[in-house]
Amino acid sequence: MNRLRNIPLFLALWGVMAASMYVPAIHGLVNERFAEARAFFYSGTLGLFLVALIAITRSGRRPRKRGGLGELLALFGAFTLLPVFLALPLYEGLGTTSYVNAYFEMVSSLTTTGATLFAPARLSDTMHLWRAQVGWMGGFLMWVAAAAILAPLNLGGFEITTSAEPGQGDTAPDHYDRAHAMQRILRSTRLLLPIYGGLTAVLWLCLVILGDRPLVGLAHAMSTMATSGISPLGGVETAGSGMMGEAVIFLFLFFALSRLTFSSDTLTSARPGLLSDPEFRLGLLMIVGVPLVLFLRHWIGAFDFDDVEDLAAAARALWGGVFTVLSFLSTTGFESAAWGDARDWSGLGTPGLILLGLSLIGGGVATTAGGVKLLRIYALYLNGLREMERLAHPNSVGRASSHSRRLRRKGAFVAWVFFMLFALSLATVIGLMSLVGASFEQATVLAIATLSTTGPLIEAAAETSIVLADLSTTGKMILSAAMVLGRLEMLAIIALINPALWRD
Repeated sequence: MNRLRNIPLFLALWGVMAASMYVPAIHGLVNERFAEARAFFYSGTLGLFLVALIAITRSGRRPRKRGGLGELLALFGAFTLLPVFLALPLYEGLGTTSYVNAYFEMVSSLTTTGATLFAPARLSDTMHLWRAQVGWMGGFLMWVAAAAILAPLNLGGFEITTSAEPGQGDTAPDHYDRAHAMQRILRSTRLLLPIYGGLTAVLWLCLVILGDRPLVGLAHAMSTMATSGISPLGGVETAGSGMMGEAVIFLFLFFALSRLTFSSDTLTSARPGLLSDPEFRLGLLMIVGVPLVLFLRHWIGAFDFDDVEDLAAAARALWGGVFTVLSFLSTTGFESAAWGDARDWSGLGTPGLILLGLSLIGGGVATTAGGVKLLRIYALYLNGLREMERLAHPNSVGRASSHSRRLRRKGAFVAWVFFMLFALSLATVIGLMSLVGASFEQATVLAIATLSTTGPLIEAAAETSIVLADLSTTGKMILSAAMVLGRLEMLAIIALINPALWRD
């Protein structure tokens, strides 16, 4: 354990990613795709060899004490530099794409965005397995980083729950501050890996039993737990498991609404229970309310076409709305097979703006979901209620409710600052994409999809098809940077570039 504590986080991640390449190598060998198997085997072996050499050269050095910001910098390096290595087997195995395309694909997978440059038929099962596997590992990385890196630094949504400033630990000592950073990471990994792997295995088994091919079921199970939306079929609507498979995936998507659904290892556990969690309750409200509004809108449209008596179509349309709303709220991006039936039944167009809004809101703090996060939206909602109360009673003193006691006094202010930073980032990405030739609509969809880490949104929300492969190299690199920014969030980037936070 002491030796593992001295290994730099970036080097450890590099070694894990290199070792994981043997999985698609074995898959390619079994399926007689020898060129792809060699690409993964050689890349993994080369990666492990380099990691071993670097570890040997560092064996006599004492690690520098940089606190949580050192691990935050390693996390930033993992999302920006590791895809250079992860793209190597994809580039060599595919042989018909550029390295920039392979890098974009790996950034998209590792950040759990799920945007892809390739049509499903262009990639083999081995390559689809690698994309889903990288996305799955990226999702688990965020599970661990939330508890071991972001929570101690009051970032990633924790900044509105504690008294310390974002990027700094609490003044009062706690178990996060006393423990070594790498020890926290190892402890979180040991605690969360059985849960993450076990849930993935259960979902995979259910999907296979319901009719999915083993590889398709595994990819969809990994993508659901990581909220990456990666699919060998281009989505779950054409999967063999059908509507029952969607129902099972629907249940597992709830893990992206609140960390309390699978763990109590962070500060978000200071609540009586899951049903008292404001994130979970707000998520449930959206899952019920938004599809109901869509359903009533569709029902009115169907009434004009004298199709009201088709109750089976109505129930199917309602299910399509419920599943798709939760999928995009969790920033997964799977569409229900009934989503298209709902449009046909009502005769109305696709509510793309609603999907954009759901993806912007995002899921829970310290989960694999992206977006602004439900807890920040809840903090702004409480502040709005308080300001409305003060309009009627200017001298009133607000009392903390049972659902707001864990929010800091300036939580709404910090949430508003983050929202403004997110809006500024959104405007910047839209402007940059417009400069490289994208229309305003395309630039807006691309910016929201990448900053909220909801890649399938590119196809679901755009009225005209957006072909990512047709973008210039500069456009692809802009979107890659946006995906990293959306995954780590702007407050974390500001913490990294603030020299005052690095001083002892």
